Amino acid sequence: MDAERPVIVNPPSPSGGRRVRVDGEILGLAHSLVDVAEFLRRAGLELDPSEVAESDLIEWRGGGPHEWGTAAEG
Repeated sequence: MDAERPVIVNPPSPSGGRRVRVDGEILGLAHSLVDVAEFLRRAGLELDPSEVAESDLIEWRGGGPHEWGTAAEG
């Protein structure tokens, strides 16, 4: 799965934000699509924030691209 989608956006953390990884390397903690786009730009992947939400390169875990708050407790 990682070979097909090298970008992983993890579920929202308890304190907010989502960890972003590319090819297994943690790029940082994003709080918006703009943050994800910036992390990807620094990694050499040029995507507009609007493209980030729809890109097949990104696997969104624990919620879609518009969920940035704290993780829901079950």
